[in-house]
Amino acid sequence: MEGKDIKDIVREKYGNIAAAGGSCCPSASCCGGPAVVTEIGKKIGYADADLSAVPDGANLGLGCGNPIALASLQEGETVLDLGSGAGFDCFLAAGRVGPTGKLIGVDMTPGMVERARENARKDGVDNVEFRLGDIEHLPVGDGSVDVVISNCVINLAPDKGRVFREAFRVLKPGGRLMVSDIVLTKPLPEFVKDSVAAYVGCVAGAALREDYLEAMRQAGFVDVTVQGETPFPVDCVTTDPMLSSLAESLNFSMEELARQADETVVSVRVSGFKPLAPS
Repeated sequence: MEGKDIKDIVREKYGNIAAAGGSCCPSASCCGGPAVVTEIGKKIGYADADLSAVPDGANLGLGCGNPIALASLQEGETVLDLGSGAGFDCFLAAGRVGPTGKLIGVDMTPGMVERARENARKDGVDNVEFRLGDIEHLPVGDGSVDVVISNCVINLAPDKGRVFREAFRVLKPGGRLMVSDIVLTKPLPEFVKDSVAAYVGCVAGAALREDYLEAMRQAGFVDVTVQGETPFPVDCVTTDPMLSSLAESLNFSMEELARQADETVVSVRVSGFKPLAPS
């Protein structure tokens, strides 16, 4: 698949999720209502207080970790969320940075941006702003944010190196990047890498762990560190209709697909810093 084709597919699928109002784990197919989405949130690191602190409809169950817990946000900071979706992490971070802080969410799906803006209007959250844009070409000024966060989105970008270069560009000297994402411990079979369902499900687009970390270093980040790592949630594979269709087309059992995911795909929490400007 070409980069443009990938983006068109992802934009369409996530637009459908925005319209439907729900999803499943770090994949893009609906498999449950609010109770399922809440349970997913708990499994990937959010506390009950986090899940109840955001507007209804902001949490679509699309993450694979909790970058807010990693970011150690301070009052007054400006935070940028790459692939902000319906605004869940932005709204959660808004409470951390307080009224003097600012949240900017960027998403390439018009339906997601409109949903996030509506969520902000409903709850009167006035220190968040949602912009339509591509995380490979951020609509954000140079050196204008303190923290960049992202939750299970960079794996969907065809050019991950460019995403990290853009994140580096918009950070202030001394700023930090804190992401939760999906990476691979070994290469995927070609038939999985070529699968649309697997790509939109955040599996086929994932990079090898060391390649992912090296792309951050090549962008200029220092002290690049894996803060934590957990297995890919196997139940998200076995309950995902899109991956079920993929398994059927390949004459795979869901158990075999889940086993391969468990051996190959992991969720990581990664940090990196932009060096301070020379004195």
